[in-house]
Amino acid sequence: MPMKPLAGVFLAIACVLGIAATGSVFELAYGDPDLGVGLTRAILIGSLPGTAVALVVAIRLNSPA
Repeated sequence: MPMKPLAGVFLAIACVLGIAATGSVFELAYGDPDLGVGLTRAILIGSLPGTAVALVVAIRLNSPA
């Protein structure tokens, strides 16, 4: 079954947010973040649930009706 275009968009968003969350964790764990602690924490706090929501939406959009 081919992927629906809108599901692909949400999957791409989930990937980008997952990469942002991973980078934020490493920035916070290994010293002084380049963007500052507050902004890096905000990115992490926003990207974690955003990744999960975008992934669930992509899966639901692509599942058969």
